[in-house]
Formats: sequence, C-alpha cells, structure tokens
Amino acid sequence: MTMTTDMTNSTAPVKPGTLFGIPVGELGWFASLLMGTAVGFAAFFAATFVGIISIMAINTIGHHAIDYSLAYKRIGLPIGLLVIAVAYAYLATLWTKRILRKA
Repeated sequence: MTMTTDMTNSTAPVKPGTLFGIPVGELGWFASLLMGTAVGFAAFFAATFVGIISIMAINTIGHHAIDYSLAYKRIGLPIGLLVIAVAYAYLATLWTKRILRKA
C-alpha cells in the first residue's frame, strides 16, 4: 500500500493589517483596546518572569541578596507599560486608517 500526499505550495494572499493571520486592521475600538491590554499584560508577565529568574541566578551565583520585588518594579512594569503604549498606538493607527478609508 502506498501513501500519496499532495504537498502543493499554496501561498494565500496576505491582507494588509494582519498579524500571524489575525486581521488586526479590521478590529473595532473596543477590540483594539482589549487586544492592546492583553499584549501589555502578557509582556508584563513575561518580563517579570525573566526578571525573577535573572535575580534568582544572580543571587545564587554571586551570593547576593537582591530583593525580588525589583523584578516587578524595575523590569516588568516599565516593559509592560512600554508594550501597552506601543500596542495602543499601533492599533489606534490601524483603526483610524480604516475609519478614514470608509469615509
């Protein structure tokens, strides 16, 4: 028994305003706020995790006593706020372009 597979290389056209196939250019204002906030929170948690792991490694290797709350204050919060501001600006630009294009 032989198995044949059809591996055609079909490339779908990419619409402008898509990110990994998600049509971010077609989001409304509330969905844009929700997506921007979600990206900001994800960046905050990822940066805080990396900060905690880094502080743990520094404390272990160098026999220091760095406070873990610095991971939230000095690493996670600034990165989260920066990412949320950039996401809001990007999504607001896409939303404004879509609204002006319809008018």
